[in-house]
Amino acid sequence: MRIESRARSRVLQALYAWDMRGEQPLDRVATTIWDDLAVPPEERSLAGKIVRVVIAQGAKLDRELETVTTNWRLERIGAIERSVLRLAAAELAAGETPTKVVIQEAVRLAERYGSPQSARFVNGVVDALARRMGRL
Repeated sequence: MRIESRARSRVLQALYAWDMRGEQPLDRVATTIWDDLAVPPEERSLAGKIVRVVIAQGAKLDRELETVTTNWRLERIGAIERSVLRLAAAELAAGETPTKVVIQEAVRLAERYGSPQSARFVNGVVDALARRMGRL
């Protein structure tokens, strides 16, 4: 697995744990998770970039996601799917990763940690979000 893919998995782990823990700041949760898992520095660096985007733009990204999940309130979406969507939204907002790669990786994570239905849902939402953001 490429280091970028491993880093995205680390981001997903941090976002999921943050979602489950509620009140703790994301940067503290990420650091704790990554320390516990002995995440290598290069992976941590790549994952940290995405986490920082979520920290800086999280509320805005959630509003963007809510506009493309018209039949689903974000809090009603499963925690894995919600975490994958936030990760993908942060990568799209950062604009450093090609859109097709963001979509493909989000689908892969949703399928691996969720289900085939999760993957289809994530694919549709991230595609719509990329279009809304002018990335497709």
